[in-house]
Amino acid sequence: QVQLVESGGGLVQPGGSLRLSCAASGTIFSINAMGWYRQAPGKQRELVADCTGIGRRNYADSVKGRFTISRDNAKNTVYLQMNSLKPEDTAVYYCNARGVMAGMSSSLRNLEVWGQGTLVTVSS
Repeated sequence: QVQLVESGGGLVQPGGSLRLSCAASGTIFSINAMGWYRQAPGKQRELVADCTGIGRRNYADSVKGRFTISRDNAKNTVYLQMNSLKPEDTAVYYCNARGVMAGMSSSLRNLEVWGQGTLVTVSS
């Protein structure tokens, strides 16, 4: 069973920085894309940033220039460096892994896995 464990959330003042980490564990042959989504109160979950196995990165317009996603394929880990944080960045941040191959069986291919979420609060 593949699991994603996030860390690094918390309370930060506007203009501050946080770094989120997400590590995948379990039997993993490969992961296509890893990324971060967020969900603010009363809003739908939205993509923040993701990164494919070959390093192609995609960012939401609202975070471009402030957030940086990086990935360590050897450790099946993805990071999100968040700078110049704003109150509107307050949300639960969820790690996501797509195209996970956890075995040779067809039922263990092309899986999508979510983390439990970590709360980021930007407030003075």
